[in-house]
Amino acid sequence: MFTLEASDDESQARAGTLQTDRGAIQTPVFMPVGTQATVKALQQRELLDIGAQIILGNTYHLYLRPGEEVLAQLGGLHRFMNWPRPILTDSGGFQVFSLQDLRTISEEGVAFASHLDGSRHFFSPESVVAIQRCIGSDIMMVLDECTPYPASRDYARESMERTARWAARSRQAFAETAERYGHRQLLFGIGQGSTYADLRREHMQRLVELDLPGYAIGGLSVGESSDEMYEIVQASTGVMPSDKPRYLMGVGTPLNLLEAIARGVDMFDCVMPTRNARNGQLFTTRGKINLRNQKYRFSDNVIDPEIDSYASRNFSLAYLRHLFKSKEILALQLATQHNVAFYLWLMRTARTKILAGEFRQWMRFFCEKYRAGDSDS
Repeated sequence: MFTLEASDDESQARAGTLQTDRGAIQTPVFMPVGTQATVKALQQRELLDIGAQIILGNTYHLYLRPGEEVLAQLGGLHRFMNWPRPILTDSGGFQVFSLQDLRTISEEGVAFASHLDGSRHFFSPESVVAIQRCIGSDIMMVLDECTPYPASRDYARESMERTARWAARSRQAFAETAERYGHRQLLFGIGQGSTYADLRREHMQRLVELDLPGYAIGGLSVGESSDEMYEIVQASTGVMPSDKPRYLMGVGTPLNLLEAIARGVDMFDCVMPTRNARNGQLFTTRGKINLRNQKYRFSDNVIDPEIDSYASRNFSLAYLRHLFKSKEILALQLATQHNVAFYLWLMRTARTKILAGEFRQWMRFFCEKYRAGDSDS
């Protein structure tokens, strides 16, 4: 299922291939976030054109709208949204636990109120597996508690222990149910433990004992410093199997991704490229660009000639700035296409450099260039 093809001599960076029934996924890989069956401001054909290998959906949002009945009747999420390549679905744990005052945690699961209409619902490890069976995602995630930051050591352990028990229940539910649309599904575990490295190692080791097809690091990029995040990533990958994919959830900036790759991570998702694009911020090989900055009013430079996408190579910064100032929908579309294309390029280039044995040297060069040009806020 997962083949490790190369490791970098100067770091823990890895290149591999994850095989699914809907196609092979070459790692490192970035998964554009399509929370509600759409990557905001992008058509599916554009995602294919810029090389998206896999996208991410969200169980919580898809459960609430359009709902299991619609997805089941229309043949699952792939058919519903006309997406031919793999999909990973987050369990909804992060969304549910971010509701704070609208949810109650118990050993059985979590009761919560919909952010849409206040209606009451309940997620258990078993029901979340069942919902993802209905969605038909190629990779599904176990229900976990995204531990808040900061958290006391006692609460971090309590939360971690509960998530560990939920993972075992999820595995059992997965084993007792079957795929609904004729393609194989994979169940990944999620490691928690807040910023306590020993708890992270302990939890990840317990997940490894469940012998799942892949493992994720959850509960990061929630307020901790970059150094804390990197420490936890290192602690987690240190006990993750080398022959299975490693997924860092919800992270992050281009530099965050490269630092995590250097610590052995294979898979990523984050709303940053799409969300920031809608706010007029572009990620480029020469740093971030804030299109609302006056200095781009007369700029005839294209967004980034190094990125192979229609948006990146065919429109000037002055034109995009004009679109944002005029509140034109096209501004969101072009900026999003570029940002997602940039993240995909970053992963493809990292993979190429790992295979060539040049990752660490290239990473140093890229980061220096990126930081030097990153003058926009």
